[in-house]
Amino acid sequence: MTSKDTVTWLQERTALGVLSAEVLEAIAQLLEEKVVPAQTTLVAEETPPEGLYILKQGQLEGDRANQTGLAWVISFLPGATIHLQELLLDQQAQRTIKTLSECTLWLIPAAQFRKIVAQYPEIAQAFSQQLAQELAQLSSQLNYEQERQTALRPYLVSKARRGVVGKSRYAVRLRQQIKEAAEDRRPVLIFGEPGLEKDNTAALVHFGSSYRREPIVKVNCSALQASGAELFGRASGKPGLIESLGTGTLVLNNIQELPPELTPKLAQLLETNTYTPLSRSEDPPAPSRTCQARIMMIAEKHLPTIERQVGHLIKVPPLRVRKADIEDQVEYYIRLFCRAKGTRKPKVAPEAIRRLQAYDFPGNLKELQSLVERALVQCAGVNLLTEEVFWSAETHKKRFRVNLLNAYPDLRRFLRSSWWPDRINYGFTLGAFALVIALLFLGPQHRSENVALNLFWAWWWPLVLIGFPFVGRLWCSVCPFMIYGEVTQKLSQWLFPGRSLKRWPRQSAEKWGGWFLFGLFVLIYLWEELWDLEDTAYLSACLLLLITAGAMIFSAIFERRFWCRYLCPIGGMNGLFAKLSMTELRAQQGTCSAECTTYQCYKGGPRKGEGLETGGCPLYSHPAQLEENKDCVLCMTCLKACPHRSVELNLRPPGIELWTTHVPHDSEVALLLLLLGGVYLHRLPELQSTLRLNLDLTQFWQHFGFSLVALIVPATVPFLAYSAIKLFKGSVKPRSFIELAYGYLPLVLGANLAHYWRLGLGEAGRILPLTMATFGLSGEGLPVLVAHPAVIEFLQGTTLIFSLLLTMLLTQKIARQSFRALLPQHLGAIALFVSLWAIIVR
Repeated sequence: MTSKDTVTWLQERTALGVLSAEVLEAIAQLLEEKVVPAQTTLVAEETPPEGLYILKQGQLEGDRANQTGLAWVISFLPGATIHLQELLLDQQAQRTIKTLSECTLWLIPAAQFRKIVAQYPEIAQAFSQQLAQELAQLSSQLNYEQERQTALRPYLVSKARRGVVGKSRYAVRLRQQIKEAAEDRRPVLIFGEPGLEKDNTAALVHFGSSYRREPIVKVNCSALQASGAELFGRASGKPGLIESLGTGTLVLNNIQELPPELTPKLAQLLETNTYTPLSRSEDPPAPSRTCQARIMMIAEKHLPTIERQVGHLIKVPPLRVRKADIEDQVEYYIRLFCRAKGTRKPKVAPEAIRRLQAYDFPGNLKELQSLVERALVQCAGVNLLTEEVFWSAETHKKRFRVNLLNAYPDLRRFLRSSWWPDRINYGFTLGAFALVIALLFLGPQHRSENVALNLFWAWWWPLVLIGFPFVGRLWCSVCPFMIYGEVTQKLSQWLFPGRSLKRWPRQSAEKWGGWFLFGLFVLIYLWEELWDLEDTAYLSACLLLLITAGAMIFSAIFERRFWCRYLCPIGGMNGLFAKLSMTELRAQQGTCSAECTTYQCYKGGPRKGEGLETGGCPLYSHPAQLEENKDCVLCMTCLKACPHRSVELNLRPPGIELWTTHVPHDSEVALLLLLLGGVYLHRLPELQSTLRLNLDLTQFWQHFGFSLVALIVPATVPFLAYSAIKLFKGSVKPRSFIELAYGYLPLVLGANLAHYWRLGLGEAGRILPLTMATFGLSGEGLPVLVAHPAVIEFLQGTTLIFSLLLTMLLTQKIARQSFRALLPQHLGAIALFVSLWAIIVR
């Protein structure tokens, strides 16, 4: 470019065009061309200017690092003169200037420019007026910026407190939603439960956008005036926040608390991006104005009317579904706290993390942060935070529980070993059961002579009934019926390798399985009474073999223990009484959802970490989903399979599930009433004597009819009691019959145990002479341990009294109603108690 062309370019493209051609010619002679790469700092603020720059090609941007607001942000295009004011007034550079693209500039060094200004006074004269105008304009901008900052200061959000912590799929999805929302200017609705730091999510969207240098303010909707003057301003008065924000971000916190009068105005703002300032009643309505600010809203619940008008919908997931992130969150809060206090960061025990993961955190992140900080204050100086210091992280389901596996590590080792229950089952129970069956068939046929019959009726029945309140369905884990079922299952797969076992028909089994085992129990009761199974060895053997045959047949057809879960009559009784147990097997739901991806406790699988190789739960129950004891046989397969130590064997208040998580079933109530009638069936002679009946029980049909009456009539008492409750219900709606019927469970268990005290304490102690008698030997002189009849009657009476009290207490807990409202059921229980006392305690 020639000197003449340069002068022409300066006249047409720059602010120097006001100067004469002579002066421009002199300036053109001094110009030095300079090429600066993109993203290069050309000038630093508060430094002496290198010279006068004239931008020939490219784009520059200037700003002040220690100031905020639009007044200091400026873009330079070709023709811009830089540092003219600073050189004329001998000032420092006001802005830091960077190249946005590769730029070609002309430079007149500062010393040479000052010489030419001195040589040509026209320069100073020409720009003095222009500088005065710019100074006035800048002063006006600064005053406006000062007023704007004053208006925004109470609501300003200076920064995002933290990013999204964690690696779970929920955390990844939340980060992606934030990133997508930051890419445009459409309105955003962020909703979620309290304590999730949703305002921080809004800040992350703003500071992740290209408008991050603009202000962001947060306004609580509950504090807004019904007129909305704070937001929209007044037509002839103070501007509102929307106008003051410019292109910043407005966060409306707790939008569900917005005054109803502002809802139409907010709808207008979201739909048309316009708003109307307030005007006085005597003034004409103010014209609508365009909103340059971005709108974000925060709510604690779904708002369908608003959701349709926003461009981005971000649901912040609660902490209870982000259990996998809890460990990262805890580490973050510990690091944050220790950095602020200047203390050493302790480690967190794995058990403590599992305890936190088992808690649902209704207060979400704020509650977790408070919990961690309290633990750190409580245990200042320690190197390890154990689960005890997180004492408030306890779910409702975990209250009043003690994990026996943590309290007794040797118990954990035993239950995870091959001894429980496989070695016991295949090393002892398998052969012992075969021996018992052989003795029942081949040995003497009366209980007074056959040790196997004594073991079945005088040992097994009392012991299993005593065990229910303590260990639930523990018997089922060593039950010989299912051991032979498993042997059959393995043999069928070995003999027919290409054959696969059928999946469970769960829907049909859930619907009809309980009624099937109820029918079997009715037949067993009648067979037991009419053919005197208690004193007939071969018939008792047939009973045991029939139940075993059922287990074997269904194990050959279906996978795992289908018979045991749905069809076994003994299993049904065990599951019913196990609800009263003071122990339970459960898993920490938080640990399972956060850490488990294989579900080996449920499906089975190879060894993984601490978890052993297993075939999965034989009853297809997941320990984290167990709500009651009936579907757990305590085989400990899940304990062996779990690599995360999630499974717990808890000591708990007996029967607590019956008034917390229990789901009643018609078939279970029918079985409960049948077991009640079974006590009367076992006591027909005493019942006949008490009622002064003259029946010949040696006659089959009289015996059969009386047996049916004994089974049916006691079940009518709970129905009559419930009818009375409904009759005198008043204004309180009673619970359903099948819910209240479980209140009789302690009385039914106690009555059965009181009945078998006679055999257990009167005959079980004769086992040594009976063993000799079974093989035709004399047992004289061998020790016999039996209780005095008075002792037996005392224990029978004590058991019944205790069972009655527990029945009344359990009924109150289940119903959650006044004692007076439940008085008919309590009277019904007392009536049953009196009748049981009359036929058992004599």
